[in-house]
Amino acid sequence: MLTNAIDDQRAWKGADIDARDQWHYELTAECVAVCESYADEVEAKGVGVADWQVSQEQRRMCAHSLESIKKELDTGRGFAIIDRVPVERFSLLKAQAMYWLIGQGLGAPVVQNTQGALLYDVRDTGQDVQQGARFSVTNAESSFHTDCAFNPEMPDYVGLLCINGARAGGQSQLVSAYALHNDLLVDSGGALGALYREYYFDRRGQFATGERPYSSFPIYYWEGGELTMRYMHYYIEVGQEEAREVLDEERAQALLEVERRVGETEYQVEFSLDPGQMLFTNNHWILHNRTAFEDHREVERRRHYVRLWLDRTPDVQ
Repeated sequence: MLTNAIDDQRAWKGADIDARDQWHYELTAECVAVCESYADEVEAKGVGVADWQVSQEQRRMCAHSLESIKKELDTGRGFAIIDRVPVERFSLLKAQAMYWLIGQGLGAPVVQNTQGALLYDVRDTGQDVQQGARFSVTNAESSFHTDCAFNPEMPDYVGLLCINGARAGGQSQLVSAYALHNDLLVDSGGALGALYREYYFDRRGQFATGERPYSSFPIYYWEGGELTMRYMHYYIEVGQEEAREVLDEERAQALLEVERRVGETEYQVEFSLDPGQMLFTNNHWILHNRTAFEDHREVERRRHYVRLWLDRTPDVQ
């Protein structure tokens, strides 16, 4: 358990976040040239983006251009917006290819569902969360969470490429788990200790035959000098029901305290992505939320993001 406050850049609140141009990054000319050349290769071969090999040299050249962004993700604010993929003149395939290479300049892509998807479409498919769907395929507010909190191996980074925005709503909101932890350490009335105990998480159908539909983890843990927060309030509620365990008073109150605080605007930064912009977050300690949205009538204009999950790798420098 982390027992002291962390006072560096990671523990930001909404009022601490500096001007937007300080957390927007433009791709270098070198990286753009490499990405566009790679996107042309993928399109010419007529294969799926994730099926076409990225060379070590292409990865190295983009990784070098993205060094400051990677540092920002690990020890800075924990998030960055990158400008940008030219979606207005690229096909969807080429846009995804460019994004795919940029992602590999930061880390190694990991599978996002039991179907083996490495590039995952985030858009409303008409499904219902209460019927077992993941929030990413609905237009409902997702609530603050870290991705894949129910899985033993969480991705280190989450990437989102905006192809189209919604007609209304769909704002991105972020919260620093460090800032939340600092405040809970001071005035939570003992709630923080309970968050280091086990909670059950529903796995949203992402498990193999014979496995349990829920998993158990502490919400907070401290390891290797980095704080990790596993959190999705709704998935915990469902997981507790599936495990047929009623939370004791201490853990129940701690969970309510977290949900109350992350909903307070003082902890949040909010923004929208423009088409072609990419958002990357540190998935260990940046909680993110997408507000509910209304979509366009025209199918081709409907809100569409493409998600990447990435693991930090020592060979990406």
